[in-house]
Amino acid sequence: MFRFLHHQHRHHALHGDHHHHRGGGRGRGPKMFDAGAMRYVVLHLIAEKPRHGYEIIKALEQLSGGGYTPSPGAIYPLLSMMLDMGHVSATADGNKKLHTITPEGEAFLAENRQFVDVILARLAEPSEGRVDLRLAMHELKAAVIDKAHGPGASDQRAAQIRAILQRAVDDVRQLD
Repeated sequence: MFRFLHHQHRHHALHGDHHHHRGGGRGRGPKMFDAGAMRYVVLHLIAEKPRHGYEIIKALEQLSGGGYTPSPGAIYPLLSMMLDMGHVSATADGNKKLHTITPEGEAFLAENRQFVDVILARLAEPSEGRVDLRLAMHELKAAVIDKAHGPGASDQRAAQIRAILQRAVDDVRQLD
């Protein structure tokens, strides 16, 4: 979906690749960020305004035009790492943490502004209809779950669903 961020950045070696996002596991899509690039976008979002983890997830989804939604398992460890690095601070806000950029984080962001701008520009690029495919796959998944586990679910219905899905797989594989 996104062919970018295979860029080797000089801070990658210092801070490591602390978040991976690969498709297949929970249907969230292809790997979106490489070499710790998500850290730069998250820091940029926090620099815009203090944010909770959930707000960061939603902002990343919006930035990608709905084509990518990071999991909490990618965002919250990243926020912890950024706290450890001194790039953000966190204050209690009810049962949530509000993350704010620190002067060290601002300096890091300024030092890497060109890289951040490249990432943001690529996030804004149209996804050439792939978001529509994601939506269709999510709708198919919801329909399958509804019919397989909802009222009237049976072994016979499950067999019918499997047959429909197998035909769809075969049809897609036959495309040129």
